[in-house]
Amino acid sequence: MVEKILVVEDELVLRETLTYNLKKQGYEVCAAADGNTAVDLARREQPDLVVLDIMLPGLDGFEVCRVLRKEMNMPILMLTARADEVDKVVGLEVGADDYLTKPFSMRELLARIKAQLRRVRVLREEFAAETPSISDKQVLRFGDLVLDLDRHEVKLEGEVLPLKPKEYELFVYMAQHRGMVLPREQLLERVWDWAYTGGSRTVDVHIRWLREKIEHDPANPTRIVTVRGVGYLFEG
Repeated sequence: MVEKILVVEDELVLRETLTYNLKKQGYEVCAAADGNTAVDLARREQPDLVVLDIMLPGLDGFEVCRVLRKEMNMPILMLTARADEVDKVVGLEVGADDYLTKPFSMRELLARIKAQLRRVRVLREEFAAETPSISDKQVLRFGDLVLDLDRHEVKLEGEVLPLKPKEYELFVYMAQHRGMVLPREQLLERVWDWAYTGGSRTVDVHIRWLREKIEHDPANPTRIVTVRGVGYLFEG
């Protein structure tokens, strides 16, 4: 199956360059020059990945990312013209999976796109077959917390939790490794497909969001426990 990529970039030359190079790699490509068109295209085309510039007419990239994250589950790679760490952190916190600072090489962009699409494929395969507990039983129960892999849902006391796609992926990975201490670098590599370079803020942010949704008392978590100096442990 040919994978589809949505390119959202208001600069015409760069948009056409990205479209040309992605098509050369065998991807199907659709493109938008502003935020509102991007949201409409994403809803209609259901792309496998989005390359999203931050500075856009109409809705900016952050707002587009927020909208897409509420409705869809695909990797979002954000482009920023500034090396400002604030832009990168905000992008990750609104749901981006990766970011790239302009100017960038086409080789690096293509490598990151391939990595994100590969991660999605691997996760799908793992969900379908690799873990015996997952393949044998598509509904995992942890007291009043239920993970339904077939429906891609997490319920607490019977109510579906509004998890963002990356929160869901993180929760599934931790559920698969219940009772194991998971270092931050392992979570970055397996859930985000990033090589560990010392930064783990995005892991901590997503753990905090998860706790707010699955813990009865997020300030005193009993399901996702912090192992100081190492990472996290899912107790169930």
